[in-house]
Amino acid sequence: QLQASGGGLVQAGGSLTLSCTSNTNIFRILTMGWYRQLPGKQRELVAKITDRGVVNYGDYMKGRITISRDDAKKSVSLQINSLRPEDTGVFYCHAEMRSGPQFWGQGTQVTVSS
Repeated sequence: QLQASGGGLVQAGGSLTLSCTSNTNIFRILTMGWYRQLPGKQRELVAKITDRGVVNYGDYMKGRITISRDDAKKSVSLQINSLRPEDTGVFYCHAEMRSGPQFWGQGTQVTVSS
């Protein structure tokens, strides 16, 4: 249901934009967002945005990220600036439906080199 793209290798200090597209009716989706997972750790919120544009940021990357939602394209994008090696991880797209179910994308690897 969710297709993520945009991960890759980037140098420290650089920027990256992750995109996630849904193949379902966007108006059935309450929130869309991104989580990051480090090896052996639980997924942690990076940022999520509601259908009304209300944004909730996780603590770690706040101030370096911008999340946006495009209902016409049924997608959400996450721009990450000033990337650091410790930002390296797998980023997962997430959607919460108005009816309750939640879905995860396949994950996209972000690697930041020093």
